[in-house]
Amino acid sequence: MVVIRRLTDRSRAYTGIFLQGEPPRIFPTSDAEHGRILQIYKQDRPYTGIVNDFSEYALGSDAPLPAAPPVQAVEG
Repeated sequence: MVVIRRLTDRSRAYTGIFLQGEPPRIFPTSDAEHGRILQIYKQDRPYTGIVNDFSEYALGSDAPLPAAPPVQAVEG
């Protein structure tokens, strides 16, 4: 599985590509370059049969978040 993240510091933005068992690849990129990298690796939107942040965390879906369990009052 590939993990692609946007990394920033005060003066520059980077793209980090992380593959299990490989050293991280971190290099400076513009927002457009980062977006294109996400497209190439199919990490930019939900895809059928592709596991990415959109499928793992339901990003971009209109499904409501699950409700928190009710708080029980303590008497005493």
